Amino acid sequence: MSVTLPFGIDFGGTGIKGAPVDLDAGGFAAERVRITTPRPSTPARIAEVFVELLSHFPDSTGPVGVTVPGVVRHGVVHSAANIDDSWIGTDADAVFTEATGRDVHVVNDADAAGLAEVRYGAARGRRGLVIVTTLGTGIGSALVYDGTLVPNSELGHLELHGQDAEHRAANSARQREDLSWEKWAHRLTKYYRHLETLFSPDLFVVGGGVSKDAAEFLPLLEIDTEIVPAVLRNKAGVVGAALNAAEAAEAARAAGH
Repeated sequence: MSVTLPFGIDFGGTGIKGAPVDLDAGGFAAERVRITTPRPSTPARIAEVFVELLSHFPDSTGPVGVTVPGVVRHGVVHSAANIDDSWIGTDADAVFTEATGRDVHVVNDADAAGLAEVRYGAARGRRGLVIVTTLGTGIGSALVYDGTLVPNSELGHLELHGQDAEHRAANSARQREDLSWEKWAHRLTKYYRHLETLFSPDLFVVGGGVSKDAAEFLPLLEIDTEIVPAVLRNKAGVVGAALNAAEAAEAARAAGH
């Protein structure tokens, strides 16, 4: 395994997954390792897990990318979804770089998935504005224009019928209310039409675990924009995080840092 390969870590509320990533192939360069997310999931505890995770891959010394379920600006976490509130205001790039001795770059989890889908997945080779949405407990989103990420879009929090859109249209709402595919598709139609009105995208990509059942609901959506299921699914976070870290490291080198 090449020592220059970047490493991707997908940090979620229940599990932390990581693997070195082959950016040419857009896949794992070795079998991923998963560690259960500790409680409480404070930055210090998570840093310890990252050190343990990286120890499984001693030959990997490239930059490290990490997804975080929250808003990330310049390496600092500004919200905490399903993780400890102590993350808010934490310079995660600095904390993890110091703890691991590696060049670490943090990115919002949905943004990482979006980057991966645009580079390697359902939106590969597509120009213009691509909106990647992940339908799960909430609705994550990534805006990518001509391959460039516009971070922290948080489109699951748009208002729909007086509520956060994700409260009505996420997969958790379908499960909680025991909605049929048809009834859920009706809600999704309203959500995606709202996005169409605001952004006029060229393509929607739908990720999240429910994307494996895309044939059950995507054909039922009555929207004008092309909409397709994600390809990378549970690999997208790790791959996108590694891609983001590699690009950040390259940009820093180009700037002479």
